[in-house]
Amino acid sequence: QVQPVESGGGLVQAGGSLRLSCAPSGGTFNSYAMGWSRQAPGKGREFVAGISWSGGTTYYADSVKGRFTISRDNAKNTVYLQMDSLKPEDTARYSCAESARHHYNEVADFETWGQGTQVTVSS
Repeated sequence: QVQPVESGGGLVQAGGSLRLSCAPSGGTFNSYAMGWSRQAPGKGREFVAGISWSGGTTYYADSVKGRFTISRDNAKNTVYLQMDSLKPEDTARYSCAESARHHYNEVADFETWGQGTQVTVSS
């Protein structure tokens, strides 16, 4: 199974932006939907966004809708998460994963999550 590797995290002030990337470590992603989740210290994993293989269908958690945008470039075998208008409550470790299921809008719909990249938003 291909292991996702995330990058692009960092420290940003509230209201700022970051763009996360997810690429496979060795090999290529399957022709599956992909998604992002996040986990803050002491909290459970939270679904953030999902995207179909074609990119034509996307899902977002209510907490990020209108601020985050998920996209993918299948030619580059990469999935992105553009995060704008960041808030301190967005602070978490963000991970990506594939979904072989027809649904991809819940954490349980996805395969193994990557190690993640840390996003810290200061107030």
